[in-house]
Amino acid sequence: MTLDPSFIWTAFVQILPAIPVTLQITVVSMVFGLVIGTIVALIRIYKVPVLHPIAAGYVTLIRGTPMITHLLLIYFGLQMLIDGLAESFGWSFNSVSIPMIGFAYISFSVTAGAYMSEVVRSGMIAVDKGQIEAAHAVGMTTVQALRRIVLPQALAASLPNLSNGAIGMLHGSTLAFTVSVVDLNAKAQIVASTNWKFFEAYVAAALIFWGLTIVIERLTALIEKRIGLYNRGGVA
Repeated sequence: MTLDPSFIWTAFVQILPAIPVTLQITVVSMVFGLVIGTIVALIRIYKVPVLHPIAAGYVTLIRGTPMITHLLLIYFGLQMLIDGLAESFGWSFNSVSIPMIGFAYISFSVTAGAYMSEVVRSGMIAVDKGQIEAAHAVGMTTVQALRRIVLPQALAASLPNLSNGAIGMLHGSTLAFTVSVVDLNAKAQIVASTNWKFFEAYVAAALIFWGLTIVIERLTALIEKRIGLYNRGGVA
């Protein structure tokens, strides 16, 4: 086997159209994962009765099992559940109505939620409790104190970990090909299968992933710089 450098560029161009799918999976997973993670973190910090052990079990289970396992369990399990309900209640809607990428959204959001909950929880714990007491002293409710004071500071402090989580989900999105979603990795395999130049195709895919990772890192750096200016009072 000989290396064909020219095909790396050919594969690079052919793989580019798959970027939106990969980014959609990453963004949707991170947004919903952050929402789930914040709710789970609040439940665990305030030890909400009944929900606290469920939340702790969810985090332990998801973090203790691989992403591909979550994807396959949701892919097959959700189909069985929806089709069973459709048959029982006579619904016209069934699992076939769900696009394949929908299963990836659900699975990766559930996965991201467990990891994001620990990120948010650590950020919230780092916020001085005296600030909540001060908020209560001026008449704020706990919800208002969390929304206006604690969560903004927690998310700012957690930004590096959130960035790492986004990069992890970007790379983890390659598992979506398991349920027939054509992401960057799957597109590279399709391109390579035309002439069996898999090495060159995967080099091209790796370069694209590297570029996307650099973009996330740069955006994170800009946000951190912006937050730093506000903290120093440099922005009116």
